[in-house]
Amino acid sequence: MLKCNKELFPYNIYKMKKNIAFLFLCFSILANANVKLPVLFNDGMVLQRNKSIPVWGWANVNEKIEVHFNKQIVKTKADKNGKWTVNLKAEKAGGPFELIVKGNNTITLKNVLVGEVWICSGQSNMEFMVKQAMNSDQEINSANFPLIRHFFVEKDMSSIPKEDLKPTRWEECNPGTVGNFTAVGYFFARKLYNELKIPIGIIHSSWGGTCSETWTSRKAFEDSDEYKAMITRVPKIDMDSLVENQRKSIVGRIEKIQGSKIDIHSESKFKDYNFDDSNWPKMLVPGLWENQQLSNFDGIVWMRKSVVVSGEDANKEALLELSKIDDEDITYINGVEVGTKNQYNQKRIYKIPAGVLKEGVNTIAVRIVDYSGGGGIWGEKTDLKLTLQNSVLSLAGEWRFQVVDVKSAVSPNDYPSLLYNAMINPLVPYAFQGVLWYQGEANVNRAEQYKKAFPLMIKDWRTKWNQGDFPFYFVQLSTFDEFGGNSQRGSRWAELREAQSYTLNSVTNTAMAVTTDIGNAKDIHPTNKQDVGKRLAAIALNKVYSKNVAFSGPTYKSMEIKDKTVILTFENMGAGLMTPNKYGYVEGFEIAGADKVFHYAKAYINNNKVFVYCEEVQNPVAVRYGWADDDTEINLYNIEKFPASPFRTDDWSTITKEAKYIINK
Repeated sequence: MLKCNKELFPYNIYKMKKNIAFLFLCFSILANANVKLPVLFNDGMVLQRNKSIPVWGWANVNEKIEVHFNKQIVKTKADKNGKWTVNLKAEKAGGPFELIVKGNNTITLKNVLVGEVWICSGQSNMEFMVKQAMNSDQEINSANFPLIRHFFVEKDMSSIPKEDLKPTRWEECNPGTVGNFTAVGYFFARKLYNELKIPIGIIHSSWGGTCSETWTSRKAFEDSDEYKAMITRVPKIDMDSLVENQRKSIVGRIEKIQGSKIDIHSESKFKDYNFDDSNWPKMLVPGLWENQQLSNFDGIVWMRKSVVVSGEDANKEALLELSKIDDEDITYINGVEVGTKNQYNQKRIYKIPAGVLKEGVNTIAVRIVDYSGGGGIWGEKTDLKLTLQNSVLSLAGEWRFQVVDVKSAVSPNDYPSLLYNAMINPLVPYAFQGVLWYQGEANVNRAEQYKKAFPLMIKDWRTKWNQGDFPFYFVQLSTFDEFGGNSQRGSRWAELREAQSYTLNSVTNTAMAVTTDIGNAKDIHPTNKQDVGKRLAAIALNKVYSKNVAFSGPTYKSMEIKDKTVILTFENMGAGLMTPNKYGYVEGFEIAGADKVFHYAKAYINNNKVFVYCEEVQNPVAVRYGWADDDTEINLYNIEKFPASPFRTDDWSTITKEAKYIINK
């Protein structure tokens, strides 16, 4: 008996293992067979009214699916890949409803509304939240709009198109949630809701500091004469391989710059007064390090600067101002921590206690962590100083630096399509009304090429959604004095605004909100997002919702020259041209002769035309308006108070003409 049991034991174990494996397989099949919906479909969502409504998801191969909504029931089967899609008939605005999906399991989504859906995308000025906007406390406290819903797309990158998003959800608008909404999108939605009184959904997918090429699909580049050579050099490899390749490239480049290994364990003494940093490389401050030696870099950097303090100021209280630091800093004086902050656009103003400063050489050491986009000490030179009891020392100029860690080996701008793949493709084919776009800052160095890049992206999205030439409304860049550009030395920002105007005139069903009057020359992120949202809403109300409202400022049409005067005519004048200047002076105009040298000009409005002249230019051939990084002074409007868009009448060569998008990995 014992012998028999010994002989049978291995067989019984084998049989038991087979049974367990079979049961595990059955449970796995059942688990995989469960109907699944995209992250975009969840409680509180808003569906687009008056259009066919795509609903899609995944299930077991050939699994039967039923979708119930309002009074509709639509049936289908999952295909050989487990993917299924149905199209509900168009619905009128209303709700709340339930959306029910039945397969081997049942999913019930509650509080579903039907109304107007808009996608909000771009870079940091679209990412900019309500809690950062002008009068934010008042705006948040008054935000009781349960029929406005916000869907935030979590940041993600992918080297291949993804089918779904990172987990996230729809949120109702109330004082507890609205602070984190896109400010431009919210103020747009609020205006639409107040006018239409129907549900409004905004799908927010943006990432600060990103160029348009990362929001465009690979297929679009392959079909583009401008970009097809570039895209052939981009490897078709998975994200992990991209990360590893990029890390090797970044680390090698930085170690060559600083002549030493990147080593986070070496940083313990970097804050000390007597640490020898004489072998560290230097960079200019203020200024983002991406524009200097550390391009395409996110990570941890130490920056140090020494200053000499007199005996009469030593051991006394002082005030350290480091303008702004992107993203986080811990700041030390002679090894003593004096302050820390973690918001990239917040000024660093730190009190130095008595006894910290000493007579002679003193050392400022700043540990900076940059997570994405720009990095380093940035802002105005005048905001970078050490205020002592008896003097003020400027801290602008050369600082020494040392990289100790690479935080992210791949940024969205390193390769094309990374954000399209992860943050746009999973939204297709969700039905919506149109797109709001606020981007361009990251493309200013290639402004001329943006005339092709931006239209290419718009065409790409329209092709992917296959919902026709849906409305695509965008914000023209406001003033920001990044490079001190103007007509004499060239202006990247003016050229980018021109590229945006080019898109307006060349791509159907687009519109542009001009923001020349509501920017901030010293801040790339102006806080007046209320008027940006209102201007975009005015466009939509007029063009989509047939409301008789003004939505555009004057746009240049033509010129004629009479003697020494250039006479300009405009379109989109509304009730007529005007300037708020009480003396009637129109500012921001320049005029040039055949020598292509521009001079400030005098200008005035007469019979809805603008007359421009300059005594120094006897034979004018060209006029420019607002052609500068900082175009704050321009003041031509229509009576409806919409500003005129900057423009030029010449086609002379620009400083970004030869700049191209390239991959240097």
